[in-house]
Order: sequence, then structure tokens, then C-alpha cells
Amino acid sequence: MLIQMIANDPAHKLVGALEANGIPAVGSDAGTPAGVGQLGVTITDHYASIARPDTVTLDFTSAAPSLEHLEVAAKAGAAIVIGSTGFTPEMEQRAKELAVKTRTVIAPNMSIGINVLTKIVAEVAAILKDFDAEVIEIHHRTKVDAPSGTALALGRAIATARGQNLADQATFGREGITGVRPRDQIGVLAIRAGDAVGDHTVIFGGTGERLELTHRSQSRESLARGAIRAATWLVDKKPGLYTMREVLGL
Repeated sequence: MLIQMIANDPAHKLVGALEANGIPAVGSDAGTPAGVGQLGVTITDHYASIARPDTVTLDFTSAAPSLEHLEVAAKAGAAIVIGSTGFTPEMEQRAKELAVKTRTVIAPNMSIGINVLTKIVAEVAAILKDFDAEVIEIHHRTKVDAPSGTALALGRAIATARGQNLADQATFGREGITGVRPRDQIGVLAIRAGDAVGDHTVIFGGTGERLELTHRSQSRESLARGAIRAATWLVDKKPGLYTMREVLGL
């Protein structure tokens, strides 16, 4: 989808394409699997050969390869936009150290709507301090990490707005006789079913009322458009680690 959108937008130019070693598409033209015809860009499995200071890489792989690509990008001075999730705390720390050596955007969700939701959720959490907060996410059955990076980001937004640490307040599932819900607990629950692109709902439950805020991704196009917008924004920035909220001016 990223290749399709870039190929159809005269404001951008595809200059490289990367696949994992051993994938049959390596060596073919990048436009072929994208269904947009020949683009004159050969798919490679060697990122260092295409990472240059005058390029922006769009990385939607997974945590471990994304960190490897960030290492290469930092060394080469190539800008990079990472949308992968599933980073361990140690990987997150290493990513922060590397990101400031080049121009980097790392975000668990590139869609404009989700980033607006994250801002709104923080504002609501600060206002409704006495309301119970729960985050529910639904993704396709092939997603390998849970909860989603976006759900965790929403949880962190709630915790930060209330002067808390998500790691101290989060519960990631309930079963059996759990007892009365702790007042400051933040529930983060993951559902995996079918081909759901990604739904996120934040519930603020009070006495006699409940506020629900929901974002639904109807296709991955919202993620692709946000990533390309981030890449465009990042081109002339100074080295540093940026967020989608900065990209969108939120």
C-alpha cells in the first residue's frame, strides 16, 4: 500500500525497497508486488545499500528488525519513520538512544484519528479523575503482540494525565474472583478476531454514567497516509526523536 500511494503521488519518489532475506520478491521490481507496474526500483535484502542521508525510510516490520534498521539509519544519517510495535523496555531504551542520532519518528499508530484520540483521552482522563478507565482493542488474528502498541499508548496517556505510571496501574486481563476493582487501576484488554484492522475504545466509567471514545480503522490506508505525512514532515528536521503528535501539530 505504501508503494502504491507513493507511486501515485508526484510529490514523492520511491528510491528503495527492502524485504527479508530469502523472500522470493527480493531481486524483483518493487512495483510488481504492489500492482503498479515497473518502477525501476529493485527490492533488496540489504538495507545499508539504500539508507542514505537524502532518504526517508518507512519501516513497518516488527520490533527486532526495526531496531536493526534504526541502527543502520543512525549510522548512515538516513531519516526513518517506524510504525512497528512490540518493543521490550530494553529495546525502547536502545531505540531512544539511536533515534536522536538521525531524524526519527517512532509511533505505534500513524493514523491521524488515533493521534487525535490519544490527545482527547488524556484531556478527559485529567477531567474525570474519579472515573474508572479501561482500554479495549480489537485486531486481526495474525497480530503477534498484545496488547497493541496503540492500546498501551492510550493507557500511558491516561496514566500520565493522572500523575501515574502505567506499569504500576495496568492490568492486562481478569479471571476468577478478582475482588473489587482498585480505584486507580487501568485495564488494557486485547481481542484477536478475524481480519479486524484495528479498533480501540477507551471507557471512562462513573456512577450512573459512562463515556466511551472509539476509533475504528476501516483500512490500513489511514496508517499509510499518516506514515507518508510523517516522512514528508521529517525531511528538513534536525536530528532527534519525534512523535506523530509533533508531526500533526497536536
